[in-house]
Amino acid sequence: MIVEQFRTGGDRNFGYLVADEASGEALVIDASFSSGMIVRFAADRGFCIQYIFSTHGHSDHTNGNEAIGRMTGLIPLLYGDTCSRTGIRVEDGALFPLGSLEARILHTPGHTKDSLCVFIGEALFTGDTLFTGKVGGTATEEQALDEYESIWHKIMVLPEKTTVYPGHDYGVAPLSSIGMERTTNPFLLQKDFNEFLFLKQNWAIYKKTHGIA
Repeated sequence: MIVEQFRTGGDRNFGYLVADEASGEALVIDASFSSGMIVRFAADRGFCIQYIFSTHGHSDHTNGNEAIGRMTGLIPLLYGDTCSRTGIRVEDGALFPLGSLEARILHTPGHTKDSLCVFIGEALFTGDTLFTGKVGGTATEEQALDEYESIWHKIMVLPEKTTVYPGHDYGVAPLSSIGMERTTNPFLLQKDFNEFLFLKQNWAIYKKTHGIA
């Protein structure tokens, strides 16, 4: 399996291409600002893009969808959409075949109601749900609780060696792992939701105190 991480622009956005080497089939996640760069990368290496996923509906993750749709003839997929090629609905637990691989959809509401992660091979693409050393922003206590439950019930149950590929370069490194986040991410070191919420509400002070950018 090949994973290519692209710095697509915007606010340190990441986009991704994942390819099955044997079949040459590929998928794109969060094409965002520079979708042409991803399509050219695929074409130069003989990969055939089968799916385009957006991890949520915010414009900084979807503003490349129209362009990449024109370039590939595919309809980009968000949570709740149905793939016109396969008839598979983008919902929790859905499996999308990709050559010898399968991409599994994890519905992870919190940052937005439609937030999702894509788990394929030993890689997890987390969008704005989980960053390296941080978590996605939320506006209300209800959203924070949804995010807390998504992280612990959908993400932290995956194998510790799973590589985490976030939607932005906001954290301490461009990528991480489930095991690393479990043992170092300040939000995941909180003993319960109340402490998680308190840290969210006081993150600016925590960052300043601990020298976090």
